[in-house]
Amino acid sequence: MASTGKERGAGWAVVGHEWAVELLQNGLAAQRLAHAVLITGPAQVGKTTLARSVAAALNCQGEARPCGECPSCLKVARGTHPDVRMVQPEASKSGRDAVLKIDQIRELQREAVLAPMEGRAKIFLLREVDRANLTAANALLKTLEEPPGQVVLLLTSARPHAVLPTIVSRCQTIQLRPLPLDLVAQALRTRWQADPQQADLLARLSGGRIGWAVARLADGEIREERQHRLTDCQELTREGAVGRLSYAEELSRTPIAVLPVLALWASWWRDLLMIQLGCAGHISNIDHIAELMDQANHFTVPQVRDYLARLQAAPTQIGQNVNIRLLLEALVLHMPVPAA
Repeated sequence: MASTGKERGAGWAVVGHEWAVELLQNGLAAQRLAHAVLITGPAQVGKTTLARSVAAALNCQGEARPCGECPSCLKVARGTHPDVRMVQPEASKSGRDAVLKIDQIRELQREAVLAPMEGRAKIFLLREVDRANLTAANALLKTLEEPPGQVVLLLTSARPHAVLPTIVSRCQTIQLRPLPLDLVAQALRTRWQADPQQADLLARLSGGRIGWAVARLADGEIREERQHRLTDCQELTREGAVGRLSYAEELSRTPIAVLPVLALWASWWRDLLMIQLGCAGHISNIDHIAELMDQANHFTVPQVRDYLARLQAAPTQIGQNVNIRLLLEALVLHMPVPAA
């Protein structure tokens, strides 16, 4: 069970991750919080939310920090606090190669030497610090080595292995893990007023990533896109080579959509495998259980397992800058054909 607001202080907006909150609370209470904290974990697991709560606590004017109600906490929540700055990768047109650039770090360094305008500390939240290019990473390292006394750096990364080891070594690292699915479902019901069926579905689909679930709950277009892509996944198994290649070519025109689509397809083929192995209670796409049960009868276990492995390997290959269109063509052409 998640801790209550009173136990945490009402400004801790984090769902779950009690051990991390307690660790940070203790550091704040003892005035021994590290000058740089690296929060790692899967995408949308709660890293930025935790970092914002720490930023609020550092400058909170209430007794139980963060209180969530004082002017300082409210400004942090709105993103308008003059002493709390968010620095994140600048997206390219494709959205694929967004990076933290040297100019962003230099601006951070110029601001860091200035005294706080309102609060006790100046806080910089650096999201996806693994996306810093080499010159930006080296510049950031200099700030970490000799940080101004009033500055706290809160870094986040879903790929800590891609962060310079010298940067990691100068940070207190907090590794967040996916939440229990029942905790995600409970939070969706109580905090975001989702109906029980919707909360259960999104919790399963999220894999324990509360941020992912909340985003899908709030965005009807995303839910419609999911239905569309799942239909595509089923229909492609019945398409010939021409239809499959046409689909791959069309999808490759929108690089930013490729990884979410492949993740969705992987969840579908994993569900098929779970059903074939007698573990239907563990499927994610529970709103499509009838289609899954039917389709599972038309493929062999080796077919499903092998294709799932291809889908799961694809994100790593994309990260290695393979040609996306060629990768998609290979994926759709290897998609199993259902038995008659």
